[in-house]
Amino acid sequence: TPRTYCCANTEDLETVIHHVHSLYPCAPFLAAGVSMGGMLLLNYLGKIGPKTPLKAAATFSVGWNVFACSESLEKPLNWLLFNYYLTTCLQSSVNKHRHMFVKQIDMDHVMKAKSIREFDKRFTSVMFGYRTIDDYYTDASPNRRLKSVRIPVLCLNSVDDVFSPSHAIPIETAKQNPNVALVLTSYGGHIGFLEGIWPRQSTYMDRVYQQFMQAVVEHGHELSSM
Repeated sequence: TPRTYCCANTEDLETVIHHVHSLYPCAPFLAAGVSMGGMLLLNYLGKIGPKTPLKAAATFSVGWNVFACSESLEKPLNWLLFNYYLTTCLQSSVNKHRHMFVKQIDMDHVMKAKSIREFDKRFTSVMFGYRTIDDYYTDASPNRRLKSVRIPVLCLNSVDDVFSPSHAIPIETAKQNPNVALVLTSYGGHIGFLEGIWPRQSTYMDRVYQQFMQAVVEHGHELSSM
């Protein structure tokens, strides 16, 4: 179909969640989101509130404020290491289906983008009907919806993550919501959290995820009664 995806559009995720729940209504239903997947998950939870069939969720390396994420990725070294490469990946993913988009979007203009922000301005925000790139980035930022989350959520971030700068992590908002546990590490990068000199075993992220999900399955009734 002539539609892709974006951080703010949770319709597909909501459809999948309710479909799976309809197939297994009695099973403990949990979700995990990594990076952009975590942004989608948090935006979904903030929009739907207590109506979600999920019992709990976990997110890792979420970009909380898209404006701050873009600014960080546009610093010279980060642009060279990450931004330009990711932009070319986005361009490649849509260019091979450009015949689906040409009636709605100036694809030649999209293919000249030099940053993720430029790509989002020329493609993503247009695709999803936003008036401006600022409107899209505001709607896509999960920090705005954290206060509306109504199930237990564990959020793991590293303060040295260039995709999600530490100054934009909503620490105070998380403190005000008893459903949210925000775990911050000094190091870990973006979806890294490696341990040891030769990090070949499970990572800190793996262990936190396993422990949290096991606790929810085994003691979920205690959480729901708090």
